[in-house]
Amino acid sequence: MSFKLQGKVAVVTGGSSGIGLETVRLLLAEGARVAWCGRNAERLAASLAEMRAAFPGAECLTQACDVLDKTEVAAFAAAVEARFGGADLLINNAGQGRVSNFEQTEDDDWVAETRLKTFSVLHPIRAFLPQLERSDCPSITNVNSLLALQPEPHMIATSAARAALLNLTHSLAHEFSARGIRVNSILLGMVESDQWRRRFAERSDRDQDWGNWTGAIAERRGIPMGRLGKPEEPARALVFLASPLASYTTGAALDVSGGFNKHL
Repeated sequence: MSFKLQGKVAVVTGGSSGIGLETVRLLLAEGARVAWCGRNAERLAASLAEMRAAFPGAECLTQACDVLDKTEVAAFAAAVEARFGGADLLINNAGQGRVSNFEQTEDDDWVAETRLKTFSVLHPIRAFLPQLERSDCPSITNVNSLLALQPEPHMIATSAARAALLNLTHSLAHEFSARGIRVNSILLGMVESDQWRRRFAERSDRDQDWGNWTGAIAERRGIPMGRLGKPEEPARALVFLASPLASYTTGAALDVSGGFNKHL
């Protein structure tokens, strides 16, 4: 089944690695024209080279951009409009988690975490909103975390900020319905990442391979599927929610956690 994205213009923030890059890959495979950004220019260039090799002739645009800098985001949006005429899909995928409990989290840490989780979404939405309003299938999809509904004491500031993003996404879904723009999110569990690869490289038991090592983590954390997620798995969920296949879905938060959720 096609995602019905042939010729559509998709924008992915934080697209140079991990879930973001896998989302870019899937969008290109579906025939979309894709623009993505990231803060690291070298990593961004490498991702562009990789995608051009995998999809010769695909229409791509990359630009170094810090999504917390509204001037840089506005410049990225202008570049997308100049190259493609405007965006149809906006996928917000920027920001990592902070590991700290209440005693370890200073006032400035709370402010920084809230700013990251909120404005990494607000700045792109504001910049691309005029383009989305001209689209015949506009959507905004935010990468969020299961922490929004299932907080962890060792990630207290991130959990609170993720809950705020979930609330914001739901509010925007209602407000933007009148403009024909759908707004959804995914709630991530534990997914393979560069951070996990670094920890694997530093493991004490050198005889453990990647599968056994991550499987042991999943068992300790109580993930029913017995493994960490792979970046392409949340990417598929993102592309579905962003695509016309989800045309009657807005305000949804799709769980992508391997059953790690404990709530109803």
